[in-house]
Amino acid sequence: MRRLRTALCDRLGIDLPIVQAPVGSAAVPELVAAVSEAGGLGMLALTWQTPDQARRSIRRTRELTTRRFGANLVLDLPVNDLLTVCLEEKLPIISTFWGDPSTVHGRIHRAGALHLHTIGDIAEAVHAVRAGVEVVVAQGWEAGGHVRGGTSTMSLVPAVVDAVGPVPVIAAGGIADGRGVAAVLALGAQGAMLGTRFLAAVEAAIHEVYRQRLIAATAADTVHTLCFDGGWPNATHRALRNTTLQRWQEAGSPPAPLRPGEGDVVAVDASGENHPRYGDLMPLPGMTGDLAAMALYAGQSVSLVHDVLPAARLLHDIAGQAAATVDLLQSPTT
Repeated sequence: MRRLRTALCDRLGIDLPIVQAPVGSAAVPELVAAVSEAGGLGMLALTWQTPDQARRSIRRTRELTTRRFGANLVLDLPVNDLLTVCLEEKLPIISTFWGDPSTVHGRIHRAGALHLHTIGDIAEAVHAVRAGVEVVVAQGWEAGGHVRGGTSTMSLVPAVVDAVGPVPVIAAGGIADGRGVAAVLALGAQGAMLGTRFLAAVEAAIHEVYRQRLIAATAADTVHTLCFDGGWPNATHRALRNTTLQRWQEAGSPPAPLRPGEGDVVAVDASGENHPRYGDLMPLPGMTGDLAAMALYAGQSVSLVHDVLPAARLLHDIAGQAAATVDLLQSPTT
């Protein structure tokens, strides 16, 4: 079997062209380190942390792995202080999303870090490259969590590759196994970013209620919506259909504060903090309440999530299947 490797691996300093998406609060140091230690690229999601929390997350990840990892920041929200922490901690890879990368690229470049930026359409990709971004992440509409564009991965990735080449492209959205990785490599991407599959990793910090919903769900259970907008208004996302989303849709999808059950407390976390219906937080370990009514982010690739495995095992299995698929496609026909 061939070794699954692309030129992007050398650029990022990793062994396998597989990136763990920055899946919000689930992307704890244990998950990020496990992915990086196994040869992929782990990514912290730091936007909703304080600078002190972010610094602790980075340092804790470094305690768990000597391999490279990165951090993601959402540019639609105030992240300048968080970027300062990332650069002071000398993170080698900074990923940005949902905003103009030119506003932060100079700082990232001067610090010697590599700048990845996630886009949802061709114009965004071209702008990112003109701003100096070194790697473009092309996110298809199938993706879970917050989704920037409205084009499928199959259509978006080759178009972005054509538009920004030779700048490397990572494909995101709808990828959960080695067949998907092989498919996006065939489309011209040099790597694949997986989120929903890694949510079901042992190390991902999500509540068991959420984990079991992921395992039971199919693509038909996901909805592209604006329902769970607390903390990040007007940001489209894909999540599993649940009672909150169903009641809102049945009421005609009214805006806040006219939504059914507005202000209801649906969960309480381990520190005693209340979390309202329509909040943007996923169910986390230690929470109690109607957790299935919270934001259950998932991409359409959830149809391929059937079990809970350690992140290293997931990475090994996905890379092996991708390499085998490439071998099969390149083998002589009889």
